[in-house]
Amino acid sequence: MKISVELTLTPLHDDFEPVIINFIKQLRASGLKTIETPLSTQIYGDYDKVMALLTVEIKEAMELMEHGLLWMKIVKSDLSDYEPNF
Repeated sequence: MKISVELTLTPLHDDFEPVIINFIKQLRASGLKTIETPLSTQIYGDYDKVMALLTVEIKEAMELMEHGLLWMKIVKSDLSDYEPNF
């Protein structure tokens, strides 16, 4: 099953950039399709592969933060080629 996941990582401390940069670099290195925007990062692929990756990388990111949030949306479909039709 293919999925699309949108992630917004928000460390709640002053030195937040290193945590976000590390998280995005780890997602990029996975080999899964990853798209970054100023507000979120999307990752696309097989459910088991994406969720296994996210389990490891979310835990690592949380361990690097004293306090933080992670917003995640999952869609049961590969929307990596989505283009608006309007």
